[in-house]
Amino acid sequence: MSRRDLFLAIGFVFLWNSGFIGAEYGLPYTGPFTLVFWRYLALTLVMFLILLIRRRFIKLSWTTVGLNMLVGVLAHGAWLTGVLLALEQEVPAGIVALVVALQPLTTGALSGKVVGEPTHFYKWIGLLLGFIGVALTVSFRIDFESPSSIFGYLIPVGSVVGITAASVIQRKIDIVNPKHKLPVDLTLFYQSLATTMALAFPAVFAEQLSTQWEPEFIYTMIWLILAVSMGAYSLMWLLIEDLDATQVASLFYLGPPVTMFMAWIAFGDSILLMDVVGLLVVFMGVLVTQMKKDRTKYSATKTNR
Repeated sequence: MSRRDLFLAIGFVFLWNSGFIGAEYGLPYTGPFTLVFWRYLALTLVMFLILLIRRRFIKLSWTTVGLNMLVGVLAHGAWLTGVLLALEQEVPAGIVALVVALQPLTTGALSGKVVGEPTHFYKWIGLLLGFIGVALTVSFRIDFESPSSIFGYLIPVGSVVGITAASVIQRKIDIVNPKHKLPVDLTLFYQSLATTMALAFPAVFAEQLSTQWEPEFIYTMIWLILAVSMGAYSLMWLLIEDLDATQVASLFYLGPPVTMFMAWIAFGDSILLMDVVGLLVVFMGVLVTQMKKDRTKYSATKTNR
C-alpha cells in the first residue's frame, strides 16, 4: 500500500466509523428512515449546488445513471438503514460495527467470480484472521439466551448484503464497464439522489417525517453529511480505484474496535479485554491481506535488478 493509499485508508476508517456514533446521537430526535431521508436530501441539494456552480453536469446515458443510482441505494440506503434499525433496537454501536464487519468475507468470496479478480491465499488468511478477531470480540458481548437480542444483531446482515453488492458492482464498473464510471462528485450526487428517493416512502408513511429540530440534532446532521457522506464515501471509492475489492473490504475489520473506542469516549461504553485481543487479531489480518501484493512488487524489483 502506497503512502497515499495509507493516508486515505486512515481517513476513511476514522470518518466511516464516526457515522455509527453520529447515528446514535441523531436517533433520539427522529426515526431511522427519516434520519436517512433528511441526511441524503440535504446531501443531494449540497452536491447539486456544487456541481451547478462548477458546471460539472454532463449528458449521461440512462444506463450509466441507473447503475450509479443502484450502487447508491445499496451502499447508502440499504447499508445505513440496517445500521440505524439495529441501533434503534438498542444494539450498541460497536456491536453493530462488528456485525457489519462480516462484509469483507462476502466481498472476498464474490469479487473473484464477478469481476475476475483472483483472491490470493494471503488475502483469504488475512480475511479469516479479521473474522476471528471480530468473532472473539462479539462472542463476549452478545446475549445468546435472548431471542430479541439475537434478532437485533441479525438486522445489520441486510447492511452487509447491501454494501457487498455495491462494492462488487462498483468494482465491475471500474474494470469491465469503465464507460459507466463517473467522477466522485457526480457519483455521490446520483447515489444520494437515489437514496433520498428510496427512503422517501417509508420516512413519510411509516414515520410521518417526525423530527425534533434541536441544535444537537442539527450539528449531528452536519457532521453526517459533510464528514461521513461526503468525506468517507469519497475516500472509499478512491481506494476502490487503487486497490482490489478484498483489500478495501479488509478495512471494514478495523471498524469494530475503532467504533468501540469512539463509543467509549462519546457514551461511556465499556471496552473489554477481549475487545483489545480482537483489535490485535484484526490488525494482523489487515496486514496479511497486503502481503501478496508486497511480495509481488519485491520479486519484480529483484528480477529487474
